[in-house]
Amino acid sequence: MSQPRTSSTRGAWLVLAAAACWGTTGTAQAFAPAGATPLAVGAVRLAVGGTALLALALGRRRLHRGGWRFWPTAFTVVGIALYQICFFAAVRATGVAAGTVVAIGSAPILAGLIGLVFLGERPTPRWMVATAFAIAGCTLLVTGGGALTINPVGILLALGAGGSYAAYSAASKDLLRDHHPDAVNAVAFFGGALLLAPLLFLVDLSWLATPRGVVVALELGLIATALAYVLYLRGLNLIPTATAVTLALMEPLVAATLGIVVLGERLTPVAWVGVAMLLAGLAILTVRGRAPVESVSGV
Repeated sequence: MSQPRTSSTRGAWLVLAAAACWGTTGTAQAFAPAGATPLAVGAVRLAVGGTALLALALGRRRLHRGGWRFWPTAFTVVGIALYQICFFAAVRATGVAAGTVVAIGSAPILAGLIGLVFLGERPTPRWMVATAFAIAGCTLLVTGGGALTINPVGILLALGAGGSYAAYSAASKDLLRDHHPDAVNAVAFFGGALLLAPLLFLVDLSWLATPRGVVVALELGLIATALAYVLYLRGLNLIPTATAVTLALMEPLVAATLGIVVLGERLTPVAWVGVAMLLAGLAILTVRGRAPVESVSGV
């Protein structure tokens, strides 16, 4: 096996491991005390995760002052902060199912477009097929075949969330040319946490005074954020942006599995079809060795 193929496979598995960490978010929130609103959870998650990532970068001496180009850095920081706001606002406006489907379903498509325009990454038919399978499967899994509640404002917010995540991924990929993944993570998440810091004064944080609240905050901040993005950026450094964002669709599959095993939830037959389609899409990107996205400029 050639070195590029080995690196691509390793990058894919790192992103899948990151998505597995993200998939714990829903279960963790289910155990959160009363009063832990989604917006409060999002702000606390980013604060804990951003602080942990900053400490990691400083402890390993990965963070340096120079070389931070303005626009990629700004898109990385703002993308992380804006995703939190847009996603939780979308879920509130149009419901969990529709908000989740549009946000995570639009992200791979937008990432492919951004990667093509700004990074010179040209999607191939294989990536397109894999992404179509994964998005369709994710839609069936999240909705279970039920009708979606459509709110135009909520859908726009969900598209904003998907676009923010895609912009973060593409900008981070650009910064990885000059900086270590730990440094990029520290700047992105601690910067995003600072942008969202005012929210901490506007939401109810009394739930953090309970042992369960502390455990939930630490799980979301350290596992579902810090560890997840340590893995994600290391994977992103080895594979194209669009591929990484598509592989991240593993998240709802892990979330559904935890819901069944831990929370006693059940999937409908339609949702099981979605599981099969989602797995098929991910397999197309990981089982075969050839890279699913070719670079126009040799990136």
